[in-house]
Amino acid sequence: MHEEVLERIRERRWKPGDAIPREDELAREFGCARGTVNRALRALAEAGILDRRRRAGTRVALHPGGKATLDIPIIRREVEARGQTYSYALKIREDAVPPSAIREAMGLRRDDPTQRVLSVHSADGRPLAIEDRWINLAIVPMAAKADFTRISANEWLVTHASYTHGDIAFSAQAASDAEAALLHIDPCVPVFVIDRTTWYKADAVTTVRLTYAPGYRIHTRL
Repeated sequence: MHEEVLERIRERRWKPGDAIPREDELAREFGCARGTVNRALRALAEAGILDRRRRAGTRVALHPGGKATLDIPIIRREVEARGQTYSYALKIREDAVPPSAIREAMGLRRDDPTQRVLSVHSADGRPLAIEDRWINLAIVPMAAKADFTRISANEWLVTHASYTHGDIAFSAQAASDAEAALLHIDPCVPVFVIDRTTWYKADAVTTVRLTYAPGYRIHTRL
């Protein structure tokens, strides 16, 4: 029961914000006691996957993610939550063959359809983060038609693409000349870097390198 509900959410059969069937309907569908359904839904609500409200029913959380794990933030919302003005600039968008290291990380062949999206997110007019992303168009074909001049790939993928798990690494590195130019800082200044690859079962959905300007803090809950 628990895993079937998760599978429907991950596959976007139940999308963020959707109301799910009532407990008695699910009990009939799965052939189990209503108490079993209640326990499964309560556990998913405690994990942040579902939003349960008395008299309003149960819905898929708008941004489902385990409370004991690091979820994928939408940078625009992070900036606005701090009371700052958000802006975004698309720098590069191209269908291309990823470098060998990217192909290896994503498990791709040279002829697999991929798209690179490079953009800069800003807060109060100052560059905050560089988003350098590769998208596997075989898994997310709709991304080829997404308007990334109006919405970042970060936000579009969080709200449109299914994923089951991911790999993430954090590091402090010296800004390259290209990164320094985009962030308006001096070359070799230490910057915070997140390298993240998300997967849908055995297939990589996207890999991204997020390079943050000095002063950025990451926050999560346990």
